[in-house]
Amino acid sequence: MKFASLAILPALTIPLLLPSTASAGDGWESIGTGMTSGASGVAVLDRDGDRIDALVLRDNKKPGENRAVRVRLDHGRVSKVDPIDWPGELPVDLEAAEAVPGKAGEFIALASGGKGFHFKLNDRRLKVLGTFQVPKGDPEDNYESFALKKVNDRLFAVWADRGQDARPATLHSAEFSVSKPAFKNPRSVPFRVAYPTTDVRHASDVEITSDGRVLISAASDPGDEGPFDSAVYAAGVLRADGSIALSPVPVRIGDFPGHKIEAMTCLSRSCGSLLYGTDDEAAGGSLRIATRNDPEDQ
Repeated sequence: MKFASLAILPALTIPLLLPSTASAGDGWESIGTGMTSGASGVAVLDRDGDRIDALVLRDNKKPGENRAVRVRLDHGRVSKVDPIDWPGELPVDLEAAEAVPGKAGEFIALASGGKGFHFKLNDRRLKVLGTFQVPKGDPEDNYESFALKKVNDRLFAVWADRGQDARPATLHSAEFSVSKPAFKNPRSVPFRVAYPTTDVRHASDVEITSDGRVLISAASDPGDEGPFDSAVYAAGVLRADGSIALSPVPVRIGDFPGHKIEAMTCLSRSCGSLLYGTDDEAAGGSLRIATRNDPEDQ
């Protein structure tokens, strides 16, 4: 796969994300303790005012370990965490969750090795509709993200190898058919962050806003006991042809010390608020709502 050329864009001006005032303490709400309770992917199931129901995926690998939970947040605080049984062959190391545009209750999950799962979720009943493999990239690719965005009636997928320290992340994009599933004309572009500075994964998750902005989280992961650190960037835009144009200087829109963000999803059309999930290894997983002063979110 060849790298696409970089278009030079003006820096994107986006207000710094702030913790939700509804959450207690530092804003993070636990969804479980220990190595098997992290959040590696998140998608919104339902939202009614200050109540949010979310699907959270976990990157567990062994039989008997939970792969997914349904979480309820009331006013930013976790009130329920219900396990979801995964029927049939268990996925290994799920790293991303994304709702399928225009298909209520349907989602895509991606594992670190590039295997994808198309599934339907009704309450806590999960049915796998099909599986696929993302187009072959570099042999070192380790995927931690998958996003979908519809542009002019064409559906595009964006996924990323996380990178590691001197090795940049690689953002991949392609037109995507959910029903087959299949990818058309895949493209790739390298991406790196200036912060965090050590033990860095340059792309721990990717989200595409309604107006095509590409948001990327990056995380420092020195090991199971941390200390962790994360930052979120407005990195560029998804163009109408499905290619990604990166800003020459990604705009850092949020810092989250002490946690390893591996999941994020917009909570509004303008993406003025987001739901983040962490996989803090031995310390377990947590969720947090972050907002910014955006009139469209009032």
